[in-house]
Amino acid sequence: MYRVIDQQPDFLLIDKSPGVSVHKDQAEGGLAMALEADFGESLHMVHRLDRMTSGLILFARHPRAAAQLAALFRERQVDKFYLALSDRKPNRKQGLVRGDMVRSRRGGWRLTKTLVNPALTQFSSVSVRANERLFLLRPLTGRTHQLRVALKSLGAPIIGDPAYHERLEGIEDRGYLHAWALDFELNGRRYRYRCDPAIGERFRTEAFAAALGLWRDPWALDWPAVPGLHSPQGQSR
Repeated sequence: MYRVIDQQPDFLLIDKSPGVSVHKDQAEGGLAMALEADFGESLHMVHRLDRMTSGLILFARHPRAAAQLAALFRERQVDKFYLALSDRKPNRKQGLVRGDMVRSRRGGWRLTKTLVNPALTQFSSVSVRANERLFLLRPLTGRTHQLRVALKSLGAPIIGDPAYHERLEGIEDRGYLHAWALDFELNGRRYRYRCDPAIGERFRTEAFAAALGLWRDPWALDWPAVPGLHSPQGQSR
C-alpha cells in the first residue's frame, strides 16, 4: 500500500501506491488505517490523493502539526508537482488551465469558462513516444479531481482514468497520475522532496525516463506569474 519516504517528529511522508484508497472503503481498510496500525499512533490527514493516484502524501503526527500543515495547504504555501501520461495530443502543449468546476450529469466534474472561484493548474508537456505524452502539472488550487478534469479539458485525458478517459477500465494496469514533488516550510525549516513513480509499465520505460530527465528540478523551471495570485512561498512570481 505504501513506502515511507521520510519520518519527522511532526509528520510522515508516504509514497502511496496506485489503487489504494486513503480512507476505508467497502472492500478494504484505507491507507490511513494501515499507517496507524503499523506505526501504533494516531495520524492526521492534511491533504488527499485520489484512489488511482500514486505518490507523495503527508500525515501529521500530532494535532498542532495537523493545524500547521493544513494551514499551509489552505494558504497555498505548499508547492506541488504531479506527473501524468496521456495517449492524446493536447490542444495546448503548455500554459494555464483555469475555470470553475461543476458537477457533470454523469457524477464527475467538468470545467466551465466562468471564473467565479476557478481551479488553476499550470502545466507543461513533452512527447514520450508515439501516442504517449508526459505532463508536468502544478496545481495552484486544490479542487476534487482538478488535474484529471484539467487534462480532460485539454483533450488529453489521463491514461487509465476510469472517470474521464473513454477507453474501457481495466485495459491499463493503473491510472497514470503521480504526486511527484513537494516543497514547504515548517517551523523554520524548508522541506523539499521528489519521488519518481515506481509502479506502472508505462512509468518504467527508457523513453519515460528520458522525458522526465528534462524536468529534474521542477522548481527551477520558468513558471509564468499568474495575475493576482501569490506563489506557494507567499511572493508574487
